[in-house]
This record gives sequence, C-alpha cells and structure tokens, in this order.
Amino acid sequence: MADLIPKVANMATISRENSLDGTARTPVQTLGQGDFLKLLVAQMSQQDPMNPMKDSEFIAQMAQFSSLEQAKTMQQDMSSLRASSMLGETVTMKDDLNDTGSVTGVVTQVRIEDGVPKLMVNNTRYLLSDLQSIQPPIVTTTPDPKVTP
Repeated sequence: MADLIPKVANMATISRENSLDGTARTPVQTLGQGDFLKLLVAQMSQQDPMNPMKDSEFIAQMAQFSSLEQAKTMQQDMSSLRASSMLGETVTMKDDLNDTGSVTGVVTQVRIEDGVPKLMVNNTRYLLSDLQSIQPPIVTTTPDPKVTP
C-alpha cells in the first residue's frame, strides 16, 4: 500500500510530458471521478487479503467523493445562474485585445459551452471570470403631467 502513494504522485509528472504534436501540456491540478476510481481499484488490488479493508471505509470514501461531485455540480449551476441573471445588464469585461484593456456593453446572450458560462457582449463571447463590473441601470423618470411644479 505504501508503494501506491508514490505511483499516484507521479501521475502529475506523466501529465507534464509533451503531447504528440510537440506542444507542452498543462498539468491537471484536480482529481476527477476517473482518478478516484483508479485510486479505488489500486487500493483494492494492493490490500492485504488477510486483513482486507472494511466496507465502512469504502462507503466513507464513496460518500466523500459523492459530496465533492455534488458541490462541483452546484458550483457550475450557480455560475450558470449568475451568468443568466446578467442578461440585459451593462457590464465591463476584461479584454486584452482592446487598447483600454476592457470593453463595456450590454449582455445580449448567455451560452453554456462545455459547462462554462460565456457572456455575449458586443458580439464577442467572454468568460464570466472576465467580468470587471456591472453598471447600475439608468433610471429616467418622466414628469407626471397631472402634477404641476
């Protein structure tokens, strides 16, 4: 079992290797469901048959992973909800291609691409993380013709 931990730690090293097209890959810093299942299978295959892991330990690990997945899903849903609530709002977005480094416009559309919400401002898609500010709506009042000053 002690040999398993260095093998798992070396998984990050494997992901840093160059890809087939010669470009460097960015290491993955999070563990996903596939990684958890690999760890679980490795843990089960390396356990002592005379002293197997208790069912309660497996159940606790599965419960922890399940709650982690639910939290991740809830975070994605909250991001999508936040992005959707910005429809029609005037926002300032970070834009490195613009001379000023930012662009201001109205959010005309929200798209969810690969689980990531993107805001459409001035016919350009921006990540929610590029949001710098939301301008308060301009309230204009028209005088009531029945009231005389």
